[in-house]
Amino acid sequence: RHTVLGFAAALAIITYVDRVCISKSADLMMQDLNLTKEQMGYAFSAFGWAYALFEIPGGWLGDRIGPRLVLMRVVVMWSLFTIATGWAWGLASLVVFRFLFGAGEAGCFPNVTKAFTLWLPAPERVRAQGIMWLSARWGGAFTPLVVVWVLTFMSWRGTFTVFGLIGIVWAFFFYRWFRDDPRRHPSVNAAELKLIGDTHANAVGHGRVPWGNLLRSRTVWMLWLQYFCMSYSWYFYITWMPTYLKESFPTLGKWESALLNCIPLFFGGLGSLFCGLISQRLADRYGTATGRRRIAVFGFAMAGVMLLVATQFKNPLYAMLAVGFASFGNDLALPGAWGACMDVGGRNAGSLSGSMNMMGN
Repeated sequence: RHTVLGFAAALAIITYVDRVCISKSADLMMQDLNLTKEQMGYAFSAFGWAYALFEIPGGWLGDRIGPRLVLMRVVVMWSLFTIATGWAWGLASLVVFRFLFGAGEAGCFPNVTKAFTLWLPAPERVRAQGIMWLSARWGGAFTPLVVVWVLTFMSWRGTFTVFGLIGIVWAFFFYRWFRDDPRRHPSVNAAELKLIGDTHANAVGHGRVPWGNLLRSRTVWMLWLQYFCMSYSWYFYITWMPTYLKESFPTLGKWESALLNCIPLFFGGLGSLFCGLISQRLADRYGTATGRRRIAVFGFAMAGVMLLVATQFKNPLYAMLAVGFASFGNDLALPGAWGACMDVGGRNAGSLSGSMNMMGN
C-alpha cells in the first residue's frame, strides 16, 4: 500500500509540473504566438473549463471500470497534449490543446482517491491525502525553477515535450504494477490484507450513482461550497502569479522572481502535510467530522486574513510570505475535504470527489 501512495505522490508532482509550466512560459509564448494577456487568459480558462466539466465523468469511470485503466489512459492523454502545447501555432490551436489537456487531467485525483479507498485502511486515508497534496503543491512550487533551468537549454516548445514524456513513463510502470483489488496483487500478503481491512464495499464495477441522495445531503453541498471558496483564490497561484510578480516588481531578476513564485505552493504543501499528520489525532479527540471542521475553519479564516495583509506590503518578499501563509491556511482544509469524499462517497468516492473538484474549478 506504501507503493500505491508512492505512485500517487509521483503522479501528483507530474500533474502540477504539467499544469504550472505554462504560467512560467506564458511571456515567451505570448511573444512567439503574438498573443495578448486576454488571449492567453483564454488558454488558461480552456484548461479550467475542461478540467471542471470532465471531473464527474472521470471519477464515475473510475468507479465503473477501476482506477488502473482510467489512470493509465488519462495520464497518457494529458501527457500527449502537454507535448502538443509545444506545437501550438496560434490562439485557436493553443486553446484546443489546453482544453484536451484539462479533460485528461480531470480524471487524476478522483481516481487516486478511489484507489485509496481500495488500498488503504480508513485511519490512513487522510494522511495519504496530505502526503499526496504535499507532493502536488511542491511539484507546482518548484516547477518555475525547473522551467527556468530547462529554458536555458531549449525553447519553451521543448520544455513541454520533456514534461509530457515523464507522464508517459509513469503510466507505463503504473499499469504494469497496480491492481484494482489488493487481494490480486502478488506483493500483498495476508498480514497486509488484514491491515487494509474489508474494502469490498468500495469495489469497482457498478454504474449507478445515487445523485438524488447526494443532492439532498447538506454535507455534500457544504463540501462543494468550501471547495469553490478554496479554489477561487488558489487558482491565481498557478496561472498569473509570475506575470503579477514581473509587473508589480519589475526590478526582480529572473531567478528572484522564480524563487518568490515558489512560496505560495511550498507553504500550501506544508499545510496539506500538517493537516494529514494531525487529522487522526483530532478525529480521536473530537470525532471525525468535528475535527475536520475545526482545522478547516481555522485554516480558511487564516487564509482570508493573510490575503488582506498581503495587499498592504510593497516589499515583494513580505507580500509573497503573506500569500504563502494564506496558502498554508487554505490547504489545512484540503486533505480533510478529500477524506470526507471517501467516507461519504464509499464506493462512489470517485464520482463524489470528482463533483467536489468540479465545483471548485
